[in-house]
Amino acid sequence: MKQEILRVKDLAVHFHLEKRVIPAVDGISFSVSKGETLGIVGESGCGKSVTALSIMGLLPCPPAKIAGGEIWFKGENLLEKTEQEMRRIRGNDISMIFQEPMTSLNPVFTVGYQVSEVIMRHKNLPKKEALAEAVEMLKLVKIPLPERIIKQYPHHLSGGMRQRVMIAMALACKPELLIADEPTTALDVTIEAQILELIRELKEKMDSAVIMITHDLGVVAEIADKVAVMYAGRIVEYADVNTIFNEPKHPYTRGLLEAVPDIAMSRGQRLKEIKGMVPSPDEIKEGCRFKTRCECVRGECLIEEPNLILNGSSLVRCWNFA
Repeated sequence: MKQEILRVKDLAVHFHLEKRVIPAVDGISFSVSKGETLGIVGESGCGKSVTALSIMGLLPCPPAKIAGGEIWFKGENLLEKTEQEMRRIRGNDISMIFQEPMTSLNPVFTVGYQVSEVIMRHKNLPKKEALAEAVEMLKLVKIPLPERIIKQYPHHLSGGMRQRVMIAMALACKPELLIADEPTTALDVTIEAQILELIRELKEKMDSAVIMITHDLGVVAEIADKVAVMYAGRIVEYADVNTIFNEPKHPYTRGLLEAVPDIAMSRGQRLKEIKGMVPSPDEIKEGCRFKTRCECVRGECLIEEPNLILNGSSLVRCWNFA
């Protein structure tokens, strides 16, 4: 078995807004091993990005507050680290690729400055050597003419090129864990395929663990080894990628898969939809969180929320598998 790099145990994150407390993430657990890719999938607002920011120690506090749980990285609880200790870990041992590279890259600094800054901060290299290493990182992520690109500003580059720069920054110190938060959002399908292939190649080359956060099941199928399906702050199904796609258990997982367009569909055929809306986290009082949208709802679902139940090789949060 491969070495476990990260273990998240019963993580709960609440947002305190005036007189309301919003449980954005409510008791989730998962693990990632060396060289493994975990896909975290779910609708917008389900808690995917909040989970990633919790691991990175980048939650805005206030209003966010970690209400419970543990985040273990290589045997150490990150929630017990000081901000100074987390700065040494961020970008060095754990890196993150953010959703929108145009807002993540600083528009007033050149690409070379921003990539070399990461290298100087964590590797203590002089500026000239760090810049040379930045050029090598841009070559690694297949950016053409990197010696010219390092002198340019982010707005000079296309969306796909900016995302490659973000990947170069994230991988500059060869992290053991890479978190990719919707890394292909707003990119066309051709560039998306190139970015996913690049992440996969670099993961294999560096033997890093990857957490891929997305709402796109096509991305999950392409790159993940294990999948955690989130809904309203909870993990509702957790299994290997083949089981999720071939034997989905939870009604929400099945609904997501049935809503994916199929090339075999006939002209004019409507996609199947999941009826209703995701409940606001502070509106959930009792019972299963999916009960108002589920076609398999029964008595227990209205009264009590199920725990994650082992069914075959899947963990599923559903009374129909109890």
